[in-house]
Amino acid sequence: MTSIDKIYGLVLSGGKSTRMGQDKGLIAYHGIPQRDYIYQLLDKVCDETFISIRKDQEAEIPEEFQTIIDQNIFRGPYNGILSAHQKYSNVAWLVLACDLPLIDVDALKELISARDTTKIATAFALKESPLPEPLCAIWEAEGLKASVAYMEEQKGSCPRKFLINNDVHLVFPTDENVLLNANSEIEYKEALKIVTQ
Repeated sequence: MTSIDKIYGLVLSGGKSTRMGQDKGLIAYHGIPQRDYIYQLLDKVCDETFISIRKDQEAEIPEEFQTIIDQNIFRGPYNGILSAHQKYSNVAWLVLACDLPLIDVDALKELISARDTTKIATAFALKESPLPEPLCAIWEAEGLKASVAYMEEQKGSCPRKFLINNDVHLVFPTDENVLLNANSEIEYKEALKIVTQ
C-alpha cells in the first residue's frame, strides 16, 4: 500500500561530473560539500533523507548520512532515482540534483505545499520555458512504477521526456534562481557570484 503522506528526500550524487571536470557534489558553495548541503536541506522537510551514490563513493560519505547505492540497472539520472524507488517503493521521493547551488528550504517548502498526489509528479519549472525539472521534483510512487515500465520497454532513459509525456503538476518557484544549474566551470563561477553576494 502506498503511503501518500510520506516524502523521502534523495540527493543525486552518483554522476561522473564530466562537464564540470570535478565532482559537483564536493563543490563548497556554502562552506560544506554541496551534496552535504542538499542533504541537510532535504532533512529539514522530508520524513527521511538519503544520498544516492556509486559504490566507490561509499567510504567518503559522512557516517550520519543514509545512503542508497546505485544499482546500475538503469541509465542516467534514472539510475539513482529508481535505485531509491526499488529500496522504498511505497513512498514519494523529493529528488534533488547536487548541481543546484541556489536551492533553499523556502523553495522546497513551496514545492511540497503545491504537491498534487493525483499526478505522477510535482515538478518545478520556469515560466519562460515550462518544462518539468525532473531533478527538482516530487515523484509519486505510481510515477516511479510507471518509470520502471518505461525504461524496461526501452522507450527512453530521459526522466524529463517521461514527465513531459505524462500527467505532471508544474510549480513555478517564486525565486526562479533556485533552478540555476551549475554543470560547467562557467556556470559554477556564475553561481558562486550569486551565493557570495
